[in-house]
Amino acid sequence: MSNTPATPALPLLSRASGETLIDQIVRSVAARIDDKLLRGGARMPSIRQCAASLNVSCATVVASYDKLVARDYLESRRGAGFFVRERSPLNALVPQSRGAQEDAGAQKFDVVWLIRNMFRQTPAIPAPGSGMLPPEWLDGELVARALRDVSRQPSAHMLSYGAPQGFLPLRQQLQLKLASLEIACPPEQIVTTVGVMQALDLVAREFTRPGDTILVDDPAYWLMFGAFAAMGMKVVGVPRLGDGPDIAVLAEMAALHRPKLYVINSVLHNPGSGSLSAAKAFQVLRLAEQHDFLVVEDDIYCDMHPGGSVQAATRLAALDQLRRVIYLGGFSKSLSANLRVGFIATSPEWAQRLADRKMLATLTTSDIGERVVYKILSQGLYRKHAERLRARLDKVREGTYRRAERAGLRFDPAPAGMFIWADAGCDTNVLAEKALAEGLVLGPGSLFSPRQLPSTCMRLNLATVQDERVWAFFDRALG
Repeated sequence: MSNTPATPALPLLSRASGETLIDQIVRSVAARIDDKLLRGGARMPSIRQCAASLNVSCATVVASYDKLVARDYLESRRGAGFFVRERSPLNALVPQSRGAQEDAGAQKFDVVWLIRNMFRQTPAIPAPGSGMLPPEWLDGELVARALRDVSRQPSAHMLSYGAPQGFLPLRQQLQLKLASLEIACPPEQIVTTVGVMQALDLVAREFTRPGDTILVDDPAYWLMFGAFAAMGMKVVGVPRLGDGPDIAVLAEMAALHRPKLYVINSVLHNPGSGSLSAAKAFQVLRLAEQHDFLVVEDDIYCDMHPGGSVQAATRLAALDQLRRVIYLGGFSKSLSANLRVGFIATSPEWAQRLADRKMLATLTTSDIGERVVYKILSQGLYRKHAERLRARLDKVREGTYRRAERAGLRFDPAPAGMFIWADAGCDTNVLAEKALAEGLVLGPGSLFSPRQLPSTCMRLNLATVQDERVWAFFDRALG
């Protein structure tokens, strides 16, 4: 791989063309890569070199390179610069459409209890058990700028229904995102949703009937237990270990219950933050084939994983290529919960069926929210935002682990992710009741199991425990 900057990358710019300087640079560099004038692995000129050569500002070059990274033409290597990405059928740029070119007393601790307290707004109280990053950790101005950009587009976009399958330029951008995860999925196999919860709802309604069994990890995301039970499904838990499910129990439950679906977090499991090993991933797919059930892979925490240099991240959809695996993703955890933008990636036949079911349920999703997310992704801004989130979580991780140990909590540290699954050594329902009396919302372990039995474990959020009131409470309550 050459360390000499790629010389054919610098285009001739025109300030009278009606096209922005950024778009001219992006178009010209992309064309040179497509025409093989720039080879994979070639190093691009530094930001200062490029700015001086083109007589533009460094900010213009940064924005241009970021767009090229977002479109999978370049990759950024910390401390080394920007390089031409190796091209493959998975990360080949999709054709851009016209839109894509625009830029108190005894408590009942159940699912409803946790939802009610998570959404308290008057007054807001510390929630060390929350599943969300606090607003100050996110980038409201980033979302606001994208929303302003979208509002300047023709007003018809703001007043009419969106496309039934979702905003096409966003689905094209998601194709690139999935390709970077080694999942081949063209836009027609992607259906946008109102967050991952609607994705789970659509999949469950399409592929199960009342009385059918759905397997879930135990512990796992608490909200789906109530949602599936309300549909009349039988929800059965499979013990989740640090590297994935207990395979022996999964095989036993699959043979006994003949499930229709198995829902799993492969990467950065909620609430444990562990990730699926490659060995267990192959075993899960083998059992799915043997017992004829579908695997629903919820990858909502995808962008909080730093990559294989820290911890392996094996995705079932990458191994299976969407034959038996239905892949779910979204941006509620990492970008904005209020936008409510999620998606399903699946086979062509199932994508059409799920899009039809989505139309029967809600007609379409919000075109405005999807345009905002597309704007942020396509400008290359989301990548930097995700890097900042991971860096901030890493900054507090070790200190939080040490503080939790001093408070008497036991847990298996995870090298990535935003959660601690901590054993308090006592009934965390009782602990949560004491905490609520002092103005704190915990996530007791009983809520994270479909059996809802008392547990000594609880979920803690690395971001929301950064409040001395939380640790003062644990010091008093745990002795």
